[in-house]
Amino acid sequence: MVLVSAVRDYINRMLQDISGMKVLILDSQTVSIVSVAYSQSELLQKEVFLVELVDSISKSKESMSHLKAIFFLRPTSENIHHLRRQLASPRFGEYHLFFSNMLKDTQIHILADSDEHEVVQQVQEFYADFVATIFLALKRRPFIRYQRTSDIAKRIAQETTKLMYQQESGLFDFRRTDISPLLLIIDRRDDPVTPLLNQWTYQAMVHELIGIQDNKVDLRSIGKIPKDQQEVVLSSEQDAFFKANMYENFGDIGLNIKRLVDEFQQIAKSNQKIQTIEDMAKFVDNYPEYKKMHGNVSKHVTLVTEMSKIVEEHKLMLVSQTEQDLACNGGQVAAFEAVTNLLNNESISDIDCLRLVMLYALRYEKESPVQLMQLFNKLASRSPKYKPGLVQFLLKQAGVDKRTGDLYGNRDLLNIARNMARGLKGVENVYTQHQPLLFQTMESITKGRLRDVDYPYIGNHFQQGSRLQEVVIFIVGGTTYEESRSVALQNASNSGIRFILGGSVVLNSKRFLKDLEEAQRIARSSPAVV
Repeated sequence: MVLVSAVRDYINRMLQDISGMKVLILDSQTVSIVSVAYSQSELLQKEVFLVELVDSISKSKESMSHLKAIFFLRPTSENIHHLRRQLASPRFGEYHLFFSNMLKDTQIHILADSDEHEVVQQVQEFYADFVATIFLALKRRPFIRYQRTSDIAKRIAQETTKLMYQQESGLFDFRRTDISPLLLIIDRRDDPVTPLLNQWTYQAMVHELIGIQDNKVDLRSIGKIPKDQQEVVLSSEQDAFFKANMYENFGDIGLNIKRLVDEFQQIAKSNQKIQTIEDMAKFVDNYPEYKKMHGNVSKHVTLVTEMSKIVEEHKLMLVSQTEQDLACNGGQVAAFEAVTNLLNNESISDIDCLRLVMLYALRYEKESPVQLMQLFNKLASRSPKYKPGLVQFLLKQAGVDKRTGDLYGNRDLLNIARNMARGLKGVENVYTQHQPLLFQTMESITKGRLRDVDYPYIGNHFQQGSRLQEVVIFIVGGTTYEESRSVALQNASNSGIRFILGGSVVLNSKRFLKDLEEAQRIARSSPAVV
């Protein structure tokens, strides 16, 4: 939410200071940044009457001199090329250029040379490209730690340090005397379990079963859906019901949606009692809010209905119980039997069988190589879609020898004791008992126990003995909504440290497996290192 607020602040500053009718021109990445933070109706209120992509606007020659063009782009060579073409033959009355990251001097000279018609009113850098410039947006310069076992995490940490403390040190010198935040860069491969699991809390479940892209859910494949419901927005900024329920479990969501429907029906009944001119005027005044509520109720009912169908059709409650046991509980013999039974069940989908074998392999790769090979063979014979070697490739990339953290809570005495206590106490919900490794990491940071040997510092840019107040965790390879929920719950616990989570993508199991297949393809095509 902190970052959404920063983006909204940037967009407000872009739009408020430029009066009159406007066109907002974005690229494929900045359209995602804007759509997460701003709704179309809010853009209209700022007199933005047209939103276009820069590559499509470059192909049109229609003059729109009555509009002021606001470009919000990444400073890439391709976008600079598009701008050169635009400025050579201007279509709009004014050009206001905003970039989501730092411009090179050469790019600024190119833009200046291209503006022969003198239509460019301003060029600014608004730091909303959060993969690289979150700390410029937050006006902070962090000290940096990384996961020791990850070469890519180390490389990103080194390059980020070089950028912040050497190449662009002036940009990051905010003259602040408060405690610097921590940027912790970790590798998805340290916890390959979380993105493989089925999810049972609202936001994570929607992404796992249907998919969320830039806060939007595409429902066109579902069947007979009204046109205005074929693509719906799930945003905690714009949807009070979603904000209140995004981290709730599936059972509670059903009850809460029933309450929402009952509330709407009461309002609908009261609107039927229009008997006077005053009643009619009141209805007209309240109609936009009534229509918005109708759309919101329909959206959530549709989502939960569709997810219920998928859960039933794919027997996901049966699958998920075994997944949770594999992720959270010991017992290799019982686990092997449970996975074998599911592989023999024709109702279980091929992708669910693949995920189950992966979860078993990650947990018991050292304990039961013979049984593991039996599962490999059964999986291969059951499914023509099974990709040979994909499970083995996962173990090579993210097996026990590659991981830093205590993924299963069986290395560290503190984690073993915690798991024993949880086992004695029991779990509230068998389907949501799993906690991501990130939860342990945040707990270690809060208690000052994150080991330097596992997560070393880059350089000497840190303050000894000072208590952290803000931590940004970036997961190379992608994060998940389950981890986002863990961060939200941790922040709500008022530990004194605010955590911010980022990643190269928001994963669900399909995307994780797709990325794994792509990594395997690249590894196979790369020449062997001698």
